[in-house]
Amino acid sequence: SSVHSKMVKQGPRPLVICGPSGSGKSTLLKKLFKEFPETFGFSVSHTTRKPRPGEQNGIHYHFVGVEDMQGAIERNEFLETATFSGNMYGTSKRAVQSVQSMGKVCVLDIEIEGVKQIRNSDLNPLLVFIKPPSIEELERRLRGRNTETEESLQKRLNTAKCEIEYGSIPGNFHIVIHNRQLKQAYQELRDFVVKELETQREEGTHVILTRCEDVDSA
Repeated sequence: SSVHSKMVKQGPRPLVICGPSGSGKSTLLKKLFKEFPETFGFSVSHTTRKPRPGEQNGIHYHFVGVEDMQGAIERNEFLETATFSGNMYGTSKRAVQSVQSMGKVCVLDIEIEGVKQIRNSDLNPLLVFIKPPSIEELERRLRGRNTETEESLQKRLNTAKCEIEYGSIPGNFHIVIHNRQLKQAYQELRDFVVKELETQREEGTHVILTRCEDVDSA
């Protein structure tokens, strides 16, 4: 696929973050974007699920109908797609290209199904798995959200167990971060990413690595 190859040559390797719902990956990503606003750009996924309170179309997700999504998949507009809790999710080629065209590292927050699809693609992504402190803690967090029925909660927990199993297999990810304590987990993520980007820069890839100085250390 020449589209992929062309995309990759434009800039640094995309960063793929994966982990069960409730593992804290969104919080970790927020910290990364806050510290390095010039470096990273978020690839906005498409989904057929309904928006949650506070979610905005085009910012958190591109919310689309099932028929539109299926049509786009048939037209080969997606790098990866996955079905999760009865809803479809996907990363469009255009979403990744729009981040790369700004010269930023494209960050993708995707499901395991999607990771399997793009891990060996021309995208050549850096793969990071965020592991929750424990299944018990995960359950507590998900219950605290009050967005799940008992049935959907159990479904999510079962999925999480499979994801953690896949994430724990050596070689499936470049790094596995056990998010027991946010500060420590962020430090691990940050160290890994900065080191990788510095390596890429030495190899001649254009990478912007400027910190935002007013970031609190909390």
